Amino acid sequence: MSAADTPSPLSCPPFLHFLCGRVAASLAFQIVSVAVGWQIYALSGSALDLGLIGLAQFLPMAALTLVVGHVADRYDRRKIVALCMALEALATLVLAIAALHGVGGKTLIYATIIIMSSARAFEAPTLSTLIPAVVPREWLPRATALSSSGGQIAQIAGPALGGVGYSLGAGWIYCVAAALYLTAFIAIATLVIDRAPPRKEPTTWRTLFGGITFIFQRRLLLGTLSLDLFAVLLGGATALLPIFAKDILNAGPWALGALRAAPACGAALMSLTLARLSLGENVGRLLFGSLIVFGLATTVFGLSTSIPLSIAALVVLGAADAVSVVVRSSLVQLNTPDHMLGRVSAVNTLFIGASNQLGEFESGLTAQLFGAVPAVVIGGVGTIAVAGLWMRWFPELRRLRTLQGNEVAQS
Repeated sequence: MSAADTPSPLSCPPFLHFLCGRVAASLAFQIVSVAVGWQIYALSGSALDLGLIGLAQFLPMAALTLVVGHVADRYDRRKIVALCMALEALATLVLAIAALHGVGGKTLIYATIIIMSSARAFEAPTLSTLIPAVVPREWLPRATALSSSGGQIAQIAGPALGGVGYSLGAGWIYCVAAALYLTAFIAIATLVIDRAPPRKEPTTWRTLFGGITFIFQRRLLLGTLSLDLFAVLLGGATALLPIFAKDILNAGPWALGALRAAPACGAALMSLTLARLSLGENVGRLLFGSLIVFGLATTVFGLSTSIPLSIAALVVLGAADAVSVVVRSSLVQLNTPDHMLGRVSAVNTLFIGASNQLGEFESGLTAQLFGAVPAVVIGGVGTIAVAGLWMRWFPELRRLRTLQGNEVAQS
């Protein structure tokens, strides 16, 4: 039976429930990200302040990683995700009230970001572990691709809504985001899954560090996660998009929304393609090739002074990144036993956070020192260099043929 003839995860009601919650939460997050970025830059005009948004998002994730994984493996994952979404809804409502009444400033925004990031530190890895609980194992790669494409579609609509809605007032667009978080909370809170009660191991240093130990004992996972970490850490240009929109492309919030949505457009198209087609038998080469394309697209974007070319480069960048996301997520889920999945996913999420949020801080700091354009170009070239180094240091990853790899999950 071909991949196209295989029943789709979309025929599974629990997965549709999960997807609704995932998309609504992603949509809200993207709206808040655009609004906060523009608001901070309007208040200070500082590239470093934009970078600090990424740092405020990353630090809670880094501090809570060990706790998050342990909690996800011991308690009801559905309830954890639902509670986090409820907290995000309340925090976004605080931003809305502050904006509508003209109170607060950078300090309030950063404090709220830290609170929301603390919730996301629990939500993101735990949400990803729900996929194996709502679809059969053989559907997992396609379900992961569909979940990713749903998130990417939200990343298309979210920045557009955030950019256009911000022109009507920050307070109102924050209200929309809060309503979306509430929708996500309801979808996940009412999700029915068939999963055995979690095995509650005694809390020890061994169990707390179990996810890190598991990954470091498996070079395939270590190579995949660290490759994405350093490649995207260097190549991330998201934090600087307000500068490119306002100062380099000489446009307004609508352009920021378009630039933020462009990578998601490419990623959504690629994820939908991967949801219908198999990755084939050269997964390793595909992974490294996608990262090289990611670096090239980042470099083109950094050098561009044209809105159409900038958007096109970001579309290609997003498509390339989607391949890495699907490969990484599928490798983790297919090669990790369920009782370890929470802890391993927490470490995976930390790697993602380090590459994205810490990458935004790195971009902001580099831009403050050398300028926005050199910061992005250096990052793009650095991504290509990382891909070359990892092909040499992790030859088994370069030779990887299927997502099952040579390493099978060990309980």
